Amino acid sequence: MAENVTDILAHHWATGFFVFATLGLCAFMVVASALLGGRSQGVSKSLPFESGIVGTGDARQRFSVKFYLVAMLFVIFDLEAVFLFAWAIVIREVGWTGFWGAAIFILILLAGLIYDSRTGALDWAPEPAEGGSRKPAG
Repeated sequence: MAENVTDILAHHWATGFFVFATLGLCAFMVVASALLGGRSQGVSKSLPFESGIVGTGDARQRFSVKFYLVAMLFVIFDLEAVFLFAWAIVIREVGWTGFWGAAIFILILLAGLIYDSRTGALDWAPEPAEGGSRKPAG
């Protein structure tokens, strides 16, 4: 039993050293920044600042739910591309079983896209006024 543990430790010592060295380096950086970092105080120190521009207006501005919906749809269909890319790489190895699996996967995603389209999740243009059309004036 002791020889087995010794073999395991001898085999994985580099991984353990890497983990401890990484944790030690992180601890060193936190302590060094706390000791060496500046502690200036002032009126403008507490102002939010981004990209060289002092913010104006309320930080709790409301956004339409459509922005979040589009973000979720992007993540879903972006992952589709990742899975299909991996499938395209190994298409010769997976054979017909892989082909039909990918076909079912694409059909499920197509059904989701059709559902999103029919429920109006992909409609960005405002609804036209009564009797109006969506064509731009001009």
